[in-house]
Amino acid sequence: MKKIKVGIIGTGFIGPTHIEAIRRLGFVELVALAETSQEAAEKKAVNLGIPKAYGDYPEMLKDSEIQVVHNCTPNYLHFAINKEIILAGKHVVSEKPLAMNSKESAELLELAEKHDVIHAVNFNYRQHASVQNLQAMVAKGELGKVNLVHGSYLQDWLLYETDFNWRLAPEVGGKSRAVADIGSHWCDTVQYVTGKRIVEVFADLATVIPVRKKAKNAIATFSTQNIEEQEYEDIPINTEDYASVLVRFEDGSRGVFTVSQVSAGRKNRLSFEINGSKSSVFWNQEEPEKLWIGHRDKANEVLLADPGLFLPEARAAIHHPGGHNEGWPDALKNMMLNFYSFVRDGKSLKTDKPKFATFKDGHVSMSITDAILESHEQKKWVKVQAAKEVLA
Repeated sequence: MKKIKVGIIGTGFIGPTHIEAIRRLGFVELVALAETSQEAAEKKAVNLGIPKAYGDYPEMLKDSEIQVVHNCTPNYLHFAINKEIILAGKHVVSEKPLAMNSKESAELLELAEKHDVIHAVNFNYRQHASVQNLQAMVAKGELGKVNLVHGSYLQDWLLYETDFNWRLAPEVGGKSRAVADIGSHWCDTVQYVTGKRIVEVFADLATVIPVRKKAKNAIATFSTQNIEEQEYEDIPINTEDYASVLVRFEDGSRGVFTVSQVSAGRKNRLSFEINGSKSSVFWNQEEPEKLWIGHRDKANEVLLADPGLFLPEARAAIHHPGGHNEGWPDALKNMMLNFYSFVRDGKSLKTDKPKFATFKDGHVSMSITDAILESHEQKKWVKVQAAKEVLA
């Protein structure tokens, strides 16, 4: 069988994680990458072991060998590049957020459906093995009726005033930062697990560090470079470091979540608890092999990830015996495996149900973000506009 040929646009932090996950599949081959210049592309291609290098991504899209393109660029480029990928007739995997606002994401969804390309957004947290098992537990009614969902997504990589990254600039990262960057993952994961859409929000956002010091010499994302060696300029910040959001789901159940990029000691802590009429569950992405299950009338439990203990619907998401812990890179691999199996098997999103997040999920995510921004500005409950379209 011929391998599926892939090109990737953007090789910063997230691009190489896509590459590593793709290479674990075996039936997919990375043949090209595109960067901001020919020199940068050739250097990256050598470092990453990719044969073709393009300093101009439209030229890569003309490559007839390439069937799938990954968009791993900064947020402000997602809409235009995704659009060009679709018009070139390629299947597409986009990083989130899908676009800069829900108007753009709606246009991309419509265009992708019109051209019948397979489209995905990299919401990889739903692909953790324990999350897959939890989704099956909820679907089977093991928790009873879901009444409450609450949790947070906390990080500390922007804790200091000297922490700076392109995501802080609205013209590059978008009007929302913490919500769009990590809150989107929380919302997607809990909607996937519960099978319920968020239809209304009430939000409070804050910029904890209103002025940051930008290094005159670039520092890589998540770098530990010595700050004493740097010179800085002051940059006003007007995107949120923090948000707390009340949510209402389509069936009237309630929830709340907090996101923060200034919480010391929290590296990448997406967590949530679901309280059902029979039992509760709690999951934390930093300890992904553990699922806490709470009871009223008997001892609580901790279920460790184990294919022998998982429900049949979730066993394909775990690839090693119990005790051989799988984590973030494995969830990303599951995302790529589900997407590329769909491509390999000749399936269509018009007729087949995918096991990955699509542009429809990306559009819902953008609509939630837009509603959160509007709620904060107007200090009131705001309906999520895409909810009616998706639930119809």
